[in-house]
Amino acid sequence: MSKFSSLEPKRVFEIFEEICAIPHGSGNTDAISAYIAGFAERLSLSCIRDEDNNVFIKAPASRGFEASAPVLLQGHMDMVCEKNSQSRHDFKKDPLDIDFMDDDIFARGTTLGADDGIAVAYILALLESDHPHPPLECLFTTDEEVGMEGVKAFDFSKVSARRVINLDSEDEGVIYVSCAGGMRSKLTVPLKRYENSGVHINIIISGLNGGHSGDMIDRYNANAIIVMGRLLHFLSKQHKFHIISLQGGLMDNAIPREANCHILISRSNSGDLEKLIAEFEKTIKNEFSANEKNLMIYCENMGESTEQVLKPRLQERVIFLLNTVPDGVQNMCVDEKQKGLVKTSLNFGIMRLKEEKFELEAALRSSVSSEKYALSDKLRYLVESIGGSYGEYGDYPAWEFNETSPLLNTLTSVYEKLYKKEPVVKGIHAGLECGVIYHNLKPVDIVSFGPEITGAHTPKEKLSISSAQRTWELLLSLLEELK
Repeated sequence: MSKFSSLEPKRVFEIFEEICAIPHGSGNTDAISAYIAGFAERLSLSCIRDEDNNVFIKAPASRGFEASAPVLLQGHMDMVCEKNSQSRHDFKKDPLDIDFMDDDIFARGTTLGADDGIAVAYILALLESDHPHPPLECLFTTDEEVGMEGVKAFDFSKVSARRVINLDSEDEGVIYVSCAGGMRSKLTVPLKRYENSGVHINIIISGLNGGHSGDMIDRYNANAIIVMGRLLHFLSKQHKFHIISLQGGLMDNAIPREANCHILISRSNSGDLEKLIAEFEKTIKNEFSANEKNLMIYCENMGESTEQVLKPRLQERVIFLLNTVPDGVQNMCVDEKQKGLVKTSLNFGIMRLKEEKFELEAALRSSVSSEKYALSDKLRYLVESIGGSYGEYGDYPAWEFNETSPLLNTLTSVYEKLYKKEPVVKGIHAGLECGVIYHNLKPVDIVSFGPEITGAHTPKEKLSISSAQRTWELLLSLLEELK
């Protein structure tokens, strides 16, 4: 029996629960793609599933809407796979452990994947219903969370609609009308090791808020990778030590909440290490006192051991890189229409020290292409200056605001009738697939909206039940008006 059988709209939540039972992290979309295609087959709808696992479904218009222009409904089927450090969840095979309490649906110890599983649930429930609508073209894309690879590979010649509703937004009452473009970057430094002995210390940073590296970047939450770099630099000014391992973050589009570093240090210097770390922790807590209430930095003495550690000169390069890479908000929009919106940012979301190389991975975003590429060039020059290499991938364009959008006007009017207040209309710094759709279909009219989702890209992710209900009502009402 469904855990969500008491919730309305019943089919939306039942389908969402079915989605949560199917592993569907980025790069692991075979099963969820087959589920969506099978759904269309059961409804005898036209369906194309391409080699990238994107699914494109067409549904005929309801009676009375036959002459209406088609509408494209769009959302992505992959999710960000983040979990608490103590969680044993295997995203490749385990169903999410979901439940609800009061007004929130959540997953125990992991991300929920309401970003963007709720969009998939909405669209499939709509296709199954008899609610009136124009001809529908429904696009379910893959690997949005790792560079929008699915939508970039999709053949848009199949699409006839020039009205698009994207359902990948997380703030109820907000209609998004533009988004940033972005890319992924990887910085690599070659390393060599040698054998050394000393006291083995594990340094741990935890308890940070994390969050979506696009629409939460302007909350200025601490980045565990950047904090670790500062800590290692601080300690290097006090004592000599040797790095064994170093890691932090899981996804480049999630602000990292945790990082840890294993070091070797002499017995004579190990005694005051805990005191030094406590001193540094106090400094960082003061800097982030407004928003990082649970920040913890501590160390564990693992006893004496002999390990393969970084050669000193190369260790200096790693610490240098961590302390000189830009991170977070780089520029804000200053024009009146977008004032207060982040223009350009980057987030270092993954740090890995491997046997013979050190890697940092970042998500870059900007609503201005030239600033995005200038920031990428800055990273390239920086890492190459210390003998490293640079790679960029997953480049995607921005979505530009259409001031004369008929679809926006209709949606605004429907929203005001339903809720007796005006919606917020604005751009978003996060990357949306709307940018790729815009560049493939223009001239095209696009809006993006969705229910309230908090803590996206973190294990704190929650979907508001009441908001999901209202957003369903808004979607159905909008489609009724699109004759």
